[in-house]
This record gives sequence, structure tokens and C-alpha cells, in this order.
Amino acid sequence: MREIPGAKKLGALSRKAVRLSAQSLVCTGYLEPGRRQPLVFQPTVKELDAVVWASQNRELIETELVRHGAILFRRFYLRTTDKFEQFIKAISGELLQYSYASTPRSQISGNIYTSTEYPAEQSIPLHNEMSYARRWPMKIWFFCLQAATQGGATPIANSSKVFERIGADVRKRFMEKKVMYVRNYGDGVDLQWQKVFGTTSRAVVEAYCRKAGIDLEWKEGNRLRTKQVCQAVAVHPKTGRTVWFNQAHLFHISSLGPEFCASLQEEFSEDNLPRNAYYGDGSRIESAALDEIREAYRQEKVSFEWEERDILMLDNMAFAHGREPYVGQRKVAVGMAESSEETEG
Repeated sequence: MREIPGAKKLGALSRKAVRLSAQSLVCTGYLEPGRRQPLVFQPTVKELDAVVWASQNRELIETELVRHGAILFRRFYLRTTDKFEQFIKAISGELLQYSYASTPRSQISGNIYTSTEYPAEQSIPLHNEMSYARRWPMKIWFFCLQAATQGGATPIANSSKVFERIGADVRKRFMEKKVMYVRNYGDGVDLQWQKVFGTTSRAVVEAYCRKAGIDLEWKEGNRLRTKQVCQAVAVHPKTGRTVWFNQAHLFHISSLGPEFCASLQEEFSEDNLPRNAYYGDGSRIESAALDEIREAYRQEKVSFEWEERDILMLDNMAFAHGREPYVGQRKVAVGMAESSEETEG
């Protein structure tokens, strides 16, 4: 074992022995005593090539991801988004395209995207990527190209612990009824359907929705409404843990805050709100239940400050992520891999 350079800045990292010679090029530890997520990999030598090291230690990375659910790669030699994409490929093969989008992103190159383009002064609630759908990426990576002057953390939360914190009655209702997501595109507030589905063809959209089990309705003015019932919880295929895995609290109109929520309700009827969430049978989700879910995420939230060139790797079923408000410029790239079919709990 070796001392991790910069350990004081990271906090009191607890160190672990690394068994193979190739692995001795890094040390592992934690950001804070007693907090085991994220696991931190950090080189013991200068300018260690992240792509080469990852390709030689794929099994180690996979094992630690199953164990911890979140890994922070700090101070590796990795400078560009092209290298970031190569790093992901070294671990998980080809990257996934960001299809059936729920938030605005820009494509940087290949299947590397900007993180959600959302006003800097607002937070993005904790969520698992694409848990509003029946297929999702099993892994997601974040690459910090530029850290904000202030704030801008990407908080994470253990999805199985979130599930455990939510009361049994609320869990039971969601598990029995599931979650219905209703989206209205093309009303000048949310994303256009052409952007969400990556096409201008109605026929392509219809084919996608049939395959994905999404009900759709074309409205006047080339607008679209979709409804889809998806899982509320899921069972992780590798750990066997039951995880809270939906975006009801994020899609629900109440997530926008009282002022914006009231403004939208004045402008749109309930059926025509840009997006909303219901129980799977179409009934309304109680405010108390949503408050309880948000509180569970709050209690499980773990935050840390970005350093430029950090890479955060998450098991997307095991850990939710979000974004805190920030000041200054912030640039974080995102990549996803390994599509998974729905695994219900």
C-alpha cells in the first residue's frame, strides 16, 4: 500500500491493498472516513494513462463497481472527450445513444454528450438515468472538463437505501400500481418530440413507441402526447438488491416548485401539462408520498467537489445522481453503456 498523493484534500482515505502488479499503479480509498461511496482510484505515478490502465484492469473495476456502486477516478492522465470515450469502451464496449430523451443535452462527439443543460441556479433532483423507461443504461460516466467556481456537485444516493427509507405503505402502493409518465411535446415549454426521438418522421416515432410499449396520440399542430407505465422498483441483476427505480418525484409537476407549477396549471389543463407522473392506473400520486420520497433521497445524498479531469462511474441501478446549483462555468461530459431490459421487483 502507498500513500495517496493529495490525501489531505480528499479527506482521511482508508487504504486497501492491491493484489496484482498492474494494479499497484493505483491506490484506493474513500473521500471521508466511514463513507464507502464513492470508492476512489488514484494513480501512484504521474500521468498514468487511464485508458491503458482501465483496459488492463477491467475485471478489478467491474468487481469494485458491483461492491461499491460508485467509483471516482481522480488525477489520471485523461484530457479530452475522445479519450473519455475510449476509457468507457475499455471497460464496457460500445456506448449507447441518448434516445427517448427527457432533458436537453448536446452531442459533443460520438455518443458523448453534455450533462443536462439546465439553469445554473437550479438543482436537478437525484434520479437514476432513464428510470422513466423500460430499458436503461446499466452504467453511466461523468467527466469533469471544467469545475464550477462554486457549487455544481454531482450528488449521488444509494438506490437500495432510498428504497429502505421510504415507508412500507408508500412502497407497496408504488410496487402494486407502478408509475405512469405522461408527456406533451411541442407546446413551447418542454422538449420537442423531434428532439426526444431524434427524427422528424411520425412513422419512426410510432414504430419506436410500439416496440417500447408507449401509448401515443397525435394532436393538432404536429404535437404529440405519450403515456407509458413503467416500474417503480427493480431488482439489481448482480447484487439481488431491491432498488427504488423511477422518476415519479422528478416528472411530477410539483418538482418544478410552487410558483412555476401554478403558472403551468394556469396555462395548461392537467391532460396537457408538458409532463406529469401518476400511479400506473392513472390515479394521482399523493403529495405526502412524493415528500417522503424526496426526503429519502435527501437523507441518502452524498456530495463531493469536482476536480477537473475527474471521472465518476456509476452503476445506474445501484446509484442515483443529480446536480447542485453552481456559479461560474461548469462543463461535465456524460457517456452511457450496457443497455438492460426491465427487471421488476
